[in-house]
Amino acid sequence: MVPPRQFNGATFDSYRPDDDHPSQAEARDTLRRFAEPAQPIAHGGLFGRKKKAEAQPAPTKPGVYLDGGFGVGKTHLLAATWHATAGRKYFGTFIEYTALVGALGYAGAIGVLQGARLICIDEFELDDPGDTMLMTRLIGDLVKTGSRIVATSNTPPNALGEGRFAAADFLREIQAMSDRFVTIRIDGVDYRQRDIDGEAVVLSDDAYRFTLADVAASGERMTDDAFDELIAHLATVHPSSYVGMLGGVQTIGLREVHELTDQSAALRFVAFIDRVYDAQIPIRATGVPLTSIFGGGMLDGGYRKKYLRCMSRLNALTQGTVEA
Repeated sequence: MVPPRQFNGATFDSYRPDDDHPSQAEARDTLRRFAEPAQPIAHGGLFGRKKKAEAQPAPTKPGVYLDGGFGVGKTHLLAATWHATAGRKYFGTFIEYTALVGALGYAGAIGVLQGARLICIDEFELDDPGDTMLMTRLIGDLVKTGSRIVATSNTPPNALGEGRFAAADFLREIQAMSDRFVTIRIDGVDYRQRDIDGEAVVLSDDAYRFTLADVAASGERMTDDAFDELIAHLATVHPSSYVGMLGGVQTIGLREVHELTDQSAALRFVAFIDRVYDAQIPIRATGVPLTSIFGGGMLDGGYRKKYLRCMSRLNALTQGTVEA
């Protein structure tokens, strides 16, 4: 449970805030202070005896929540906080933490995580009230043992679940989670799209075959799957295990890409692309552009931000611009 490899060198100094959006620098500076231990402040004159040092005030809340659109550097800042924090610490996506509970049981997961100085939770986008209650309970129990929390999402805590669920207990859990976080809004434009125009790149059948042959000749590994076959296979694997499918893969090949109309299949594909992007694996595809696959009104529904983030990543992955 460490940051994805493209963030191995992420620091606050390497984060490049957009001058047109001051909230980015403000978020960086807030998290830098959050990660640093309290620094003593000594009082007294230059020639007089200094008074006993006093620690700087501790944060009023044990957590920081980064809210903002995709491509503004939230995961970079999350990883920078992880790297800058001394002691035992964990970094994972929301799915990975819920999978940990599923694998070890709640008590087992608490046994592993409790006592950690920092818990980083990426992509805090909730899809059902059960997961919300599980994660808010986990956060509450970890905070009681002294852990601090930093989370990212495209939705602020008081808006999670809007338009999807209205159960009183779900809304109560959302409020309980919100009370534990200082929320920082990060504005900006998607950095992945600054130098990219149009949709995801599509290859002709001949160009796809040539690419497959070139990758094989170089000694690297390129997968070669029909889009329907991948979608069907993802339904048989838990999303927390998608990362295990990518070991040793240098390029992903997808043939006959087409529009998706089943939301469950689309959300599984989004989770898969999140792991592909973490691993920085380029995609070569035939058929319709991968940025056009979310049909049936999906972009107008409650998961709009998830799909838009995935489209942004797909555009970068198919054009080769996969650096962090």
